[in-house]
Amino acid sequence: MTKALIPLALVGLALAGCSQKAQDEAATAANTMSADANATMAKAANDVDAAADKAFGAAENGMDKIDNTTKDAKNKAGAALKDAGNEIED
Repeated sequence: MTKALIPLALVGLALAGCSQKAQDEAATAANTMSADANATMAKAANDVDAAADKAFGAAENGMDKIDNTTKDAKNKAGAALKDAGNEIED
């Protein structure tokens, strides 16, 4: 962002000898450039946040699936051992 301010400062120095109207137009252009840069940065930050949220959501869903699969496997193994124990008793 500071790199964007350097050309603006140079424009300001170059316009020191210009008419008030030219100086006002240059100031308006500089303000527009600054607003555009700020809007672009805000959009980029929002895009990064959205991508991170999506990635973390996918990771969380993956962990939930692993947890559910592990619980199912544990329950099936327990049921199989119980059935085997019942077969031995009979």
